[in-house]
Amino acid sequence: MRNYLMAFAAIALAAGGASAAPKHGKMVGSELMPTAKVSLATARAAALRAHPGRITDQELEKEGGGSGLRYSFDIVSRGKTYEVGVDARTGRVLENMAEGKNPD
Repeated sequence: MRNYLMAFAAIALAAGGASAAPKHGKMVGSELMPTAKVSLATARAAALRAHPGRITDQELEKEGGGSGLRYSFDIVSRGKTYEVGVDARTGRVLENMAEGKNPD
């Protein structure tokens, strides 16, 4: 039974599960990656722990709060889009809220 569940989970992730990458190419802000201490993979995992769903957009940006450098993820969950910000130097979740009427 355990092997069956592990195989099912692997197939679900390969088919585009909750941690599927955004469909567009290069990440916005990728030129800032050398200054980040937290990897994109680690930041994605933290964002999905804070708000489970499907990541539809991601960027690395300079923004106030925390260390001033953050990963920003748009996560769709139950038909609604949430923005989750993860500090790129500490890995701490700085923001986790539904996007407003005018998303940036």
